[in-house]
Amino acid sequence: GKTTIVLHPDRLQLPLSWKSPRRIFVNSMSDLFHEEVSVDFIRQVFEVMAEAKKHTFQILTKRHKRLQALACELDWPTNIWMGVSVENQYWADRRIPALLSVPAAVRFLSVEPLLQPVDLNGYLGDIQWVIVGGESGRKARPIDPAWVRKIRDDCVDANVPFFFKQWGGTTSKSGGRTLDGRIWDRTPPRQPSPGRQAPSAWRKGNPPRMPCLPSGLDG
Repeated sequence: GKTTIVLHPDRLQLPLSWKSPRRIFVNSMSDLFHEEVSVDFIRQVFEVMAEAKKHTFQILTKRHKRLQALACELDWPTNIWMGVSVENQYWADRRIPALLSVPAAVRFLSVEPLLQPVDLNGYLGDIQWVIVGGESGRKARPIDPAWVRKIRDDCVDANVPFFFKQWGGTTSKSGGRTLDGRIWDRTPPRQPSPGRQAPSAWRKGNPPRMPCLPSGLDG
């Protein structure tokens, strides 16, 4: 059935009350850039994230067109990390270019569930983190270790932090998460330095914005 989006504006200020630095996955069960989430609400979320500088916020979306269209209306301080889901090569070749146009200090890829080979070469020079995982659930489809190793090796060669989340299976922990005898759990620094691997806009010293794009984006 149709997904119901429920907004909780009363909870927006919660991160400002947390005293210890946290790494926060924004909308872990939904998508901040869903078409039913208003632009005004997205702006409010970004304003709170910018104010809560000691926390690191991770946003993951499948709505690459809306992300790209709205990015110019948002500020991108270094504590906001932006990622896209990449289920296969088709979506890699559409979502990653949109992500690369966004001036986030950390851009990351969630390559899960990995169900077929995905070639990230050509993209990794502007990506700061890659997460890979297999599918879990009663009808979980298998993952080929060769697919995982190819992405891992490409990340190592490009010096991009690689995080292997799970092999998957009936439950998320069924197959463990050991790859070639070790745990791969590299992550970017909590607060990357402005300009370190981000677009040149960061060198100006202020959270960047980008030129607004016309509607009707391809891809």
